[in-house]
Amino acid sequence: MQDPNKDTEWNDILRKKGILPPKKNLEEQERAKEEEQLAILQRSLVKTYEDMTLEELEENEDEFNEEDEKAIEMYRQQRLAEMKAAQMKNKFGEVLEISGKDYVQEVTKAGKGIWVVLHLYKQGIPLCALINQHMSGLARKFRDVKFIKAISTTCIPNYPDKNLPTIFVYLEGDIKAQFIGPLVFGGMNLTRDELEWKISESGAIKTDLEENPRKQIQDQLMSSIRACVPARGESDSEDD
Repeated sequence: MQDPNKDTEWNDILRKKGILPPKKNLEEQERAKEEEQLAILQRSLVKTYEDMTLEELEENEDEFNEEDEKAIEMYRQQRLAEMKAAQMKNKFGEVLEISGKDYVQEVTKAGKGIWVVLHLYKQGIPLCALINQHMSGLARKFRDVKFIKAISTTCIPNYPDKNLPTIFVYLEGDIKAQFIGPLVFGGMNLTRDELEWKISESGAIKTDLEENPRKQIQDQLMSSIRACVPARGESDSEDD
């Protein structure tokens, strides 16, 4: 078969009749094809790096040339950053029980950028037990936040029971929010979503809730009240 790229009289006739594309277009197609093959080759080389663990990269570093080593070093730094971010994201995951002697280490020295949610509670108070239960779920959901709990008097001597439950929210040792007493939490009807929303308002967690769950309950309550109360016109007609 004759090469369509050759400058022959027959090919010129075919080009004029539109059977063969113009020679310029053919050259561009060939150049594009070469660039595509080069890109595929480069991607396959990068894929090789991506398939290797950091240990494998170190074992095979003698087989790479200078350009490869530069690419590998960039990839190694990227992997280290990703691993560090993953470790930070999954650093906690459960509620830690502390006492007063642990406060400085676990709260004040928690670390740069670490949010701490501390629940002061006392056994025998039902709402405290409910909040501890909700916090366990939140700790599993927001693993980059340190959730801790402590019996109130072990952290603050003579702390009054009337202030329980109490939640303090810290960032780098500074208090960013505080929730003190049962009224703040709405009593035993408190749901985990409501506690999540309340803590999220401090900035400690990034909730996926679109609005305050308490607002939905309040709206439903008001709708029920309006449905039960007769309109003024109906009330007047009944009196007549």
